[in-house]
Amino acid sequence: MKVVTVVGARPQFIKAGVVSPVLRARAAEVLVHTGQHYDAQLSDIFFRQLSIPRPDYQLAVGSDHHGAQTGRMLMGLEPILLDERPDVVMIYGDTNSTLAGALAAAKLGIPVAHVEAGLRSFNRAMPEEINRIVADHMASRLYCPTPASQANLAREGITAGVILTGDVMDELVVRIEPVAYLLQSMGVRACEYTLVTVHRQENTDDRNRLAGILDALMKVPGPILWPIHPRTRQRLIDYGLGSRMPDAVHRLEPLGYAEMITLERYAAQILTDSGGVQREAAALGVPVYILRQETEWVELVESERAVLVGTDPLAIVDAVSQGKAKPYPLVLETNPSERIVQDLIEQYAK
Repeated sequence: MKVVTVVGARPQFIKAGVVSPVLRARAAEVLVHTGQHYDAQLSDIFFRQLSIPRPDYQLAVGSDHHGAQTGRMLMGLEPILLDERPDVVMIYGDTNSTLAGALAAAKLGIPVAHVEAGLRSFNRAMPEEINRIVADHMASRLYCPTPASQANLAREGITAGVILTGDVMDELVVRIEPVAYLLQSMGVRACEYTLVTVHRQENTDDRNRLAGILDALMKVPGPILWPIHPRTRQRLIDYGLGSRMPDAVHRLEPLGYAEMITLERYAAQILTDSGGVQREAAALGVPVYILRQETEWVELVESERAVLVGTDPLAIVDAVSQGKAKPYPLVLETNPSERIVQDLIEQYAK
């Protein structure tokens, strides 16, 4: 069995770091890196830390508007798929790389396997929501991380090829060793700092929302650690918001996975608009406040492990000061990657 795996962004590198070793023990995998994330701290470091094999193909599409970026991915993927003739194409998550992989394969009649299928925020203004919906409707095998994601697919009439596997990130979170020197090097102590991440287009490309987050950080007890995504850093400059950065904020470059998990593990609380960080924080039992109006991980809000606070400063400060998010660790799955690979073997091994 030959599998072409399409990755392109940080969350996909992380998931591939779990699934690829299991897959390669039983099948041939061809890894394609679209280049959606091309900064060394958002790409290369994950391949090193997670021992992901070097990509067989590098499309190097870089940054652009959604249509242009996805179009270049499609142009790069089609000849690869025609040449490699895989039995199945594996995609992860909800990025433009996910969408391009699904469309390129489906148009060539190649089955699509979607890891992290069925997540829904029910906000179609989010580019990620469109990507995940289209990918799910193109997929032949849909690997769901939660019962809620499986139910979402059923409501859309998708029941064939749907498998509840658990979240592959659970496997990685529990085996990552903390980076021992990290907190000391940053001058902070465990459980005495707030961790912040902001990268979603809905927040970075809206000056008022980004300013609202900064205003809230003025009143959140420090110290605050903020690894700043390159796009967010540029928008802070574009909007002239750099002078509003609170003194308590330690601005950091993007971090590798081991470093990021270390900071998540020992934070007092986390403020984030990242889907992956939400899930990682909950897995680690760290209270998380979601800088959005909705989340695809609805079960985290329902269990009070996470609180939706949006970008209104008053709502953020009120939720954090009252400790509304609860530090209840999730019960983690132990072998989602094995379930995924076993299903692929059963379906597509010749």
